[in-house]
Amino acid sequence: MEIQQLVVAVIISSLIAIRAYKRKSLDGSGAIVGFLVMSGHIAIGYTFGALILVFFFTSSKLTKVGEDKKRSIDAEFKEGGQRNWIQVLANSGIAMVLLVVLGILSGWQDKCLDSKESSLITCLIGGVIGHYSCCNGDTWSSEIGMLSNGQPRLITTFKPVRKGTNGAVTTTGLLAAAAAGSVVGLTFVISGYFTTKCSSDVALKQLLVIPLAATAGLCGSVIDSLLGATMQYSGFCTVRNKVVAKPGPTVKRISGLSILDNNAVNLVSILLTTLLTAIACLYIF
Repeated sequence: MEIQQLVVAVIISSLIAIRAYKRKSLDGSGAIVGFLVMSGHIAIGYTFGALILVFFFTSSKLTKVGEDKKRSIDAEFKEGGQRNWIQVLANSGIAMVLLVVLGILSGWQDKCLDSKESSLITCLIGGVIGHYSCCNGDTWSSEIGMLSNGQPRLITTFKPVRKGTNGAVTTTGLLAAAAAGSVVGLTFVISGYFTTKCSSDVALKQLLVIPLAATAGLCGSVIDSLLGATMQYSGFCTVRNKVVAKPGPTVKRISGLSILDNNAVNLVSILLTTLLTAIACLYIF
């Protein structure tokens, strides 16, 4: 890890964290943890810094689109999103651990996906790609799906449900998840072109990251929805006239059990998608 790259990482991350706090994308705790995580990603590799930045900026922008409509649907709506440190870690903690291990094994150098050179490094890189494809896919699916005019359906039964129900999906939302994953894949390919040196055949094969990431984005969103429909409670509050995540005397149950909260659902879906993508990379690259 070069000192120059570390300095660049600190400067970029501090500017983004301050901006995000002022624009209410992150609260105080989220800005601090976000700064640390972002700095770590960029310092370990510019390509990985690009992945977390494209996830952060696209998800933050989408969160702010149609806020009035989302406020009327989401019982836990926060202006600008205002993600706290728990949400930041849930969406970046696993990747940070993988990157630290990757940095140690690779000598803090950006590497191509090439299992012939190193199957472990290929798995770790694939895991990070799957991680952010899942995160981006879940966010795009939720934010765009909530604004969709399509009828949400519970993924386990396909019965129509109210917007905001955990585990509800729309065609628009699922397509958005795949698109979000492909953006992560495209970011990896483009940034890798400038930061890594691979043989021509290996470099050409990196293009397969785009459809792989699109699949990971869709897969992550589906896993998230399945967990949300079964392990996360959804009910309709007749007083607030909104879907809520906790039972109560004025709440009629829609689906799910009170086993996992939203952060836990995100964490499990990210973990599974990360693992599946890492394994897929062994066979593809």
